[in-house]
This record gives sequence, structure tokens and C-alpha cells, in this order.
Amino acid sequence: MSRDPRQPARGVRGGGSPRSRTVQPARWVAYDVIRAVSASDAYANLLLPTLIGEARLDAQDAALATELAYGTLRRRGSYDAVIGLAAGRPVDQIDPAVLDALRLGTHQLLATRVAPHAAVNESVNLVAAEVGRGASGFANAVLRRIGRDDAQTWQQRIEDTARSDDERLALRTAHPVWVIRALRRSLAAEGRADELDALLEADNASPEVTLAALPGLAERGAPARLYAPTAFGSPGGDPRQAIERAGGLVRVQDEGSQLVALALAAALPVRAGERWLDLCAGPGGKTALLGALAHRDGARLEANEVVPARAGLVRNAVRPLPIDVPVHERDGRELAAQHPGAFDRILVDAPCTGLGALRRRPEARWRKSPADVAELVPLQTQLLDAAVDALAPGGIVAYVTCSPHLAETGGVVDDVLRRRDDVSELDAKAVVTELAVSPIDLAGDGDRVQLWPHRHGTDAMFLALLQRIPKEG
Repeated sequence: MSRDPRQPARGVRGGGSPRSRTVQPARWVAYDVIRAVSASDAYANLLLPTLIGEARLDAQDAALATELAYGTLRRRGSYDAVIGLAAGRPVDQIDPAVLDALRLGTHQLLATRVAPHAAVNESVNLVAAEVGRGASGFANAVLRRIGRDDAQTWQQRIEDTARSDDERLALRTAHPVWVIRALRRSLAAEGRADELDALLEADNASPEVTLAALPGLAERGAPARLYAPTAFGSPGGDPRQAIERAGGLVRVQDEGSQLVALALAAALPVRAGERWLDLCAGPGGKTALLGALAHRDGARLEANEVVPARAGLVRNAVRPLPIDVPVHERDGRELAAQHPGAFDRILVDAPCTGLGALRRRPEARWRKSPADVAELVPLQTQLLDAAVDALAPGGIVAYVTCSPHLAETGGVVDDVLRRRDDVSELDAKAVVTELAVSPIDLAGDGDRVQLWPHRHGTDAMFLALLQRIPKEG
């Protein structure tokens, strides 16, 4: 049974537990999130709101906890290099609970306006409470060593240890070398390799909150976003009031995610009675958007999600809709194989490395490796193949990833097109250009869409549209 990613790791106490009063509650929350990510691969974006609620933080402290947790996780690789130099030993020789406190303290010392004495003292108190007084002496020495010099000095020191230009860039921008190289290749495929620095900078910026108004069921608010006709911002940054007022018909959703779901419905005119499928539906944002479109256009929608906890999130997402959306819990390949030629439109939002969502999932860059790409590509290809088999003649599949990695995007689509003679590619660029309410810069040759955080202000979503061709005779 898989662990609930919203819960702290075993041995990591929730924000509502009794804690040492020598540490501010916001720092306890940030530390718990960092520990849970390190110890059991928790998802920071799911766990943090839970711990903030348990700790009953006010808006100011919630903002501090968010900045400390996300900032520390985002720049973990660079901070580890600093800590290793200051401690005089590799970070893998430091107790993990102590190391996470050092990461949190280093972030406060080098990247925030927190007073240095508060950053050191509270981090040392964290170590004392979690590990013991003996370890707190070590933490105190390391953090005081780091606090003696400014961020620029430490940055130069760690860059001086680099063995290549890419390692130097990795230390400067807090991205693993393999991710930098993958992103460079993806931009170069569009003739935009010179945008790499802008992309890396955008990955390290906190994204603005974007909301989706489910079409035909909720009114789009203000300020309107540039591209998706359903997308708008959240005045003041807190979306809770708008969501509560709309009864679930307004949702937090990246604008790029909205665009790719809308594109599936807009690719060709919808005929009443069409049957649609969201094959990899968790956590349900795109499913809800497709459900609203299906209701508006007289289509039927089904969803599938193999992970039970995520299937529950899909059910919650579609509950406010005025139509019934059955949610299956099956391997998508098996479900599609049991329904050959049954669906008119299928969304394959394939499991991927998530390299396009590093702004919102700051720990993801340190969690993935090239080995993950090698494991995911066969699954992505099998899901797309299965979806094509499940299409009715003339049906459309939208292949989507929140990763710009070429192996996960164009490589998968090219493989399917090369092996099959019953599918053709539609012009996804033309569909998205027509959908967008403002001119949109979609670079590169071909029919596929690659969105970017630095260029479009969205996650780096990829979209290709394929159509099933009826066999002659």
C-alpha cells in the first residue's frame, strides 16, 4: 500500500503536535515539510497546506512557512554544496534530520531577510529538539561559519568547485546537470537555446495563482489570463474565497493545463452523444474541465486513475458537475484494451518526470533522474498506443505531458506514428492559436505545442493531437 503523500514521514510530527517553544511555529511547519520530503518522498504542495492548517498559522506565518519550505527545497543542491564546504565533510555523512535543519538555516542566512541570529538560533534549537544537544553544537558551528560570509561569496566558492560549465550553471541555478541539459535540448529543438537562462530563472520563481472557471458553469473572473478563455488570476493571491463562492465550479489550475484540455474539445466540432475518456485522470483538474465541456456540448465523459488515492481526488473534482462522470480504477492500458474503437476523444495526460512543473513542485528536480525517463517512456508509449486502439474511426487523442523532455514528448509521438498506419497528426498549434484569447508564441516546426514558464507563464506542458484513420475496405 502506497503512503499518502499529504502526510508527514514516519517519525516526522505534524504541525499540530506539541513543539519546543524556542522555535517559531512557521519554522516547525517548514522543517516538517522538508523532513517529510527527504525521508519518505512526500509532496510538498500537498503536505504544506495540511500542516499549516494543523498549526493554525495566520496568513503572515503561513506565508513565511511557505517561503522557507519551498525556498529550501528549491535550492537544495546549491545549499548542500555550501553546507559541505562549511562542515568540511560530504553532506551524506551528516545525520539526515540535522542536514534538513542546516538546509533550512542556510536558506534563511543566504536568501531571506531573516535576522542571522534568528536563523542560526532557531535552526540550532530545531536540531536540539529533534536530534539532541550534541548534534546542536555541530549545527551551531556550521551555521555560524556560513553566516560569516554573504551569499555572493558562498556562491563563488561553490562555483569554484565545478568541473564543467554545466556544473557551474547547475550550482548557480539549483538545477541538476542532467535537467539543464535536457531543457537545453528541448529549447534547441525550437531554435530557442538562448532562452535557457530565462527558463532556469523562471523555474526558481514562485508562480502566480491561476484559477479555472468551468465553462458554461462559472463566470471567468478578473484579472483574465492571456491565453486560456477559462483562466483568471486570484486578486491578493488567496483563491479560497473565490473557490468557496463558486461551489467547486472554480478551481486552482495552471493555465497550460487548461489549454491542453480545452484543445481536445476544440480540435474538431463536437457531435452530440460523443463518448470521451480521461485515461490518466488524477488528480482531476483536467477531468473537471472536460466534464464541463461534455455537459455543454452533449457528450459523455468517463475517467480512469490507477492509484486509488488519486482516483478519490478525481471523484471530488467532478462531484460539483451536473453530469455523472464514472471514475474507474484500472491500469489505463488494460481499460483501453477492453474498449476497442469505443471513444471519440481521449486525453492521455501521461505519467511523466514533471520537469515542466518545477515552479510549483520545487523538490521534483532533486527527486528524478535520467533513469526515470528510461522507465517512463515505454509506459507513455504503451498508454498512447492503447488510447489509439480505443478510438473510434475519426476519433482524437490528446497526448499531454507536464514535461518538455524530448524523449517523453516528441519521441513518444514519433514512435507511435512511425509504427502505425491508422493514425495521423492534427495541427495542435493551430488549435491552441485559435483557442488563445491573445497572440501566443509557439516556436519550432511541426504541429505540436510546447508551452514554457518563461515564455508563457505556464507550466511546460506538451500537447500533440492524433486522429484515428479508418482502414479502407
